[in-house]
Amino acid sequence: MNLCVFGLGYVGCVSAAGFASHGHRVVGVDIDESKVSAIRSGTAPIVEPGLDDLISSAVESGDLQATADAEGAVNQSEVSLICVGTPSGPGGEPDTSAVQRVLETVGASLRKTKTPHTVVVRSTILPGTSESVLIPVLERASGRSVDDELGFAFNPEFLREGSSLADFERPPKTVIGARNDRSHDAVSGMYEGIPGPVFHVPIAVAEMAKYADNFFHALKVCFANEIGSASRVLGLDSHEVMEIFKADERLNISTAYLTPGFAFGGSCLPKDVRALAELANREHLDMPILNNVLRANQAHLQRAFDIITGPGERQIGMFGLAFKSATDDLRESPFVELAERLIGKGFDLKIYDPVIAPSRLIGTNRRFVERHLPHLSVLLVDDPDEVVAHARLLVIGNRTPPVLSAVAASRDKWIVDLVRMPDADTRRGDDNYVGIAW
Repeated sequence: MNLCVFGLGYVGCVSAAGFASHGHRVVGVDIDESKVSAIRSGTAPIVEPGLDDLISSAVESGDLQATADAEGAVNQSEVSLICVGTPSGPGGEPDTSAVQRVLETVGASLRKTKTPHTVVVRSTILPGTSESVLIPVLERASGRSVDDELGFAFNPEFLREGSSLADFERPPKTVIGARNDRSHDAVSGMYEGIPGPVFHVPIAVAEMAKYADNFFHALKVCFANEIGSASRVLGLDSHEVMEIFKADERLNISTAYLTPGFAFGGSCLPKDVRALAELANREHLDMPILNNVLRANQAHLQRAFDIITGPGERQIGMFGLAFKSATDDLRESPFVELAERLIGKGFDLKIYDPVIAPSRLIGTNRRFVERHLPHLSVLLVDDPDEVVAHARLLVIGNRTPPVLSAVAASRDKWIVDLVRMPDADTRRGDDNYVGIAW
């Protein structure tokens, strides 16, 4: 394919050299003449291990060129990749002015031709920016529609400085958000021969995927450092602690707990987070992540409460009461707290949980319920259909077959889905369906 790459910084240089090494004919475009001259001479304008050799080889073979002539580059290409920076603006939002300027330049070049062309943005932007800002800029500048003869895609990069060439050759995934099939096909063609899973998703999902990655990476660094700080004041070897942590690939270094859903609860997580936070306070350690975990959990519970109470229906049915399915443990269950709040606001509540029976609750479990839901025996019913018959709004906190069967025909009631029901995708079009776990 014939590609042009706008912006010869870290992402642009690696992308240009990487695609050229896979047989594509690439033209790098930049307004900085020193970067253009460096590429033309076969050297990298940035420091990145192995990039000098890759650029030198690509330039020598004729597969990589560089220019400041944007119109000429666009006219000889099928795809334009936008790799310019999006630095933080005054309020923290990404500044997309450079991306918009490039799109205006590309669009003006495309106005003079009807040749099919796909524009691919790789710069990091907030979800919704392509649809609300970038596509309109491109369409105005080009006089063409992305739904007709012009293609548009968002293709986030997952390159780490210092190992970006290895990341390009063996990416953890390739994410393609495109407006139409032609755009998907153009981006897929760029990655032919490059391994790894490929995700074809809506544009805004692709935009959000980049932020999800970076947010989690930042969170991991701070988490490890907070554990390290707590370990240090206790005289412990933090690396030894974290080696034990990292050895668990079932729950810790895994996909566990990374599916959006409802708040956490149970007999372990809340009390242990509180205990470690208390230790930090006692040692005068500022540990913002640790101190805000329970607050974040409460905020998520409040979001669910606001969604449930939003429609104004007073008769509510709740499926699920234990802190997770297949257990009768009610200690610090977020569903118990949710029920407690609803009752406190005067809602008429019925609850079904397939494994909860008040007569079988003993010990700490019983004492917890007596303190928070003293009238549980009145609220609980034995038949999920009784909950459906009672309620105008159903809260789904359990995915067991009896619950799903009872809810299956309830298209006339409000549904608040806290667990992502199996038919969530088909229900999402319903006006009376809301999913906190979409």
